[in-house]
Amino acid sequence: MKRTYLLFTTLIFLFACAPGEEKALTDAELKEKAQELAHKYIIADGHVDLPYRMQVGGFTLRRAPLDVSVRTDGGNFDFPRAKEGGLDAPFMSIYIPAQYQQTGGAKELADSLIGMTERLTEQWPDKFAMAYSPDDVEKNFEAGKISLPMGMENGAPVENNIEDVAYFHERGVRYITLTHSKDNKISDSSYDTLNTHEGLSTYGEQVVKEMNRVGIMVDISHVSDNAFWDVMELTDVPVIASHSSSRKFTPGFQRNMGDDMIKRLAENNGVIMINFGSSFLDGAYRDRKAAYDEHVINWLADNELERSDPKAAEYIKAYTEQNDPWSNVEMVADHIDHVVALTGGTDHVGFGSDFDGVGDSLPTGLKDVSQFPNLIYELLKRGYSEEDIAKICYKNIFRVWRAVESAATGS
Repeated sequence: MKRTYLLFTTLIFLFACAPGEEKALTDAELKEKAQELAHKYIIADGHVDLPYRMQVGGFTLRRAPLDVSVRTDGGNFDFPRAKEGGLDAPFMSIYIPAQYQQTGGAKELADSLIGMTERLTEQWPDKFAMAYSPDDVEKNFEAGKISLPMGMENGAPVENNIEDVAYFHERGVRYITLTHSKDNKISDSSYDTLNTHEGLSTYGEQVVKEMNRVGIMVDISHVSDNAFWDVMELTDVPVIASHSSSRKFTPGFQRNMGDDMIKRLAENNGVIMINFGSSFLDGAYRDRKAAYDEHVINWLADNELERSDPKAAEYIKAYTEQNDPWSNVEMVADHIDHVVALTGGTDHVGFGSDFDGVGDSLPTGLKDVSQFPNLIYELLKRGYSEEDIAKICYKNIFRVWRAVESAATGS
């Protein structure tokens, strides 16, 4: 009798849990699940501009670093908010403005920004730790610390001496964005119109090969289309787009990647990390924002008020709720959906927020690092599995990072 009962209950359980017959989670349960996954899995972000935010704020090596161990009034990143959102490995952007290509001092600025990043871990060793490999990130995650891997945005610090590629690897840089807003001695920029090299320069080809050799990931965000194709012909290992989105949603915006480029990146086993800036997500954003700004400015003038006036703040808040010009978390998920559809799976997409780098253009629902669960919730609503979420959060970028490490021959 007992044996018959066990068989009967087992059959009931199997029937209830048959594939495709799982009970759908409620909206509240999905939100709870999103919070759970945001803290269960490592979240890596390909691009956070905290170092340059500190530099602009006057926090140099001669002063104590900006205290991001506590909640800050400005910016998009600090320790409490990162912990709330589950962000564990934000790549600190060692950002070198294009002006340093003319004035000199790019290498010195890079060293200063690296030093400031290191000082965060020295000042608050219980909260932050440097990370030079996926293994480091995993160890720090287990210890409850936020890892600070580094990527250099603009190859200007290595454009005069090929030996500086190895130098910055020693300093901890794990990817280099070949250029930024202007053509440099390495590569043409997607933002420039000069087309100086018609892609990579001859020296740029050497830089790509040297990055492969020492174990620095090649980042093709910001490069021209021709430069992208040159990189894909040259590289021996997968490459990344640390903070780019899909051009499908922003026609004519060359800074984003076209469908053929995303497919080629995937064929190379690389990863595109979606930028959260509204202008990267939505081709209509700029017009909406211009109309919004014009209305607010005119209203303030008509009412002879400053933005700081309580009456003005109340009006702007209400107007924004009805006429939100920014993009939204759903649009970020649309970009992820598109990459998945193009590449046939979730192996080639990740997060590259550009927090602290895109100003007041972040989408509604993703205004700072505490809001990553909102994006995970949106992906869960769309049917992404736990394994899909894990890949997008960190496994995809770790795969590329490890491949680049493994292929490096060093010195």
